[in-house]
Amino acid sequence: MDALTLLHERSSMGKLIEPAPSGEQLSDIYRAALRAPDHKELRPWRFIEFSGEGRERLGELFAEAEFQENPSADDDTLNSARKKPLRAPMIIAVIAKVTPELAKVPKMEQVISAGCAAHGILLAAHALGLGAMWRSGKYAFDPVVRKGLSLDEDDEVVAFIYLGTLGGRHKPVAQHNVADFVERWD
Repeated sequence: MDALTLLHERSSMGKLIEPAPSGEQLSDIYRAALRAPDHKELRPWRFIEFSGEGRERLGELFAEAEFQENPSADDDTLNSARKKPLRAPMIIAVIAKVTPELAKVPKMEQVISAGCAAHGILLAAHALGLGAMWRSGKYAFDPVVRKGLSLDEDDEVVAFIYLGTLGGRHKPVAQHNVADFVERWD
């Protein structure tokens, strides 16, 4: 697949099944992520893989976050939180590992760099014929989850990227009118 086709055709895949990416595929995926723009070569990212029982542990963390937010949450609500990480055979949490108070590379730039690493994961997965979905949601910002992932105060969860084999039909990619998004100053 050539690079422009990849960029034009990548889309999120919500239905993902086994198998998870292989070790060789993961190596290619991480190599792509590590090519993200990186001012001052800070490498402001960290990746946490969840597979097998690790997804269940992440689900327990989500359920604990739900319970801490609402101690009267019913079993259905807590079980729903537990099941979220089971929607794919693998999840990679992309963490912006921020170096605070760096004048030439503000926090926002470091977080964006980690976001570019996450995008690299999505692109590499698509190039390898895998499915991927970038998810965040409230758990990415929850203090219980942050603590459970051992985040420092300035760190940010940029994405939970769900990875696996395509489990449903591939929806056509929406076409957009470029002129709707571009302002030109000639």
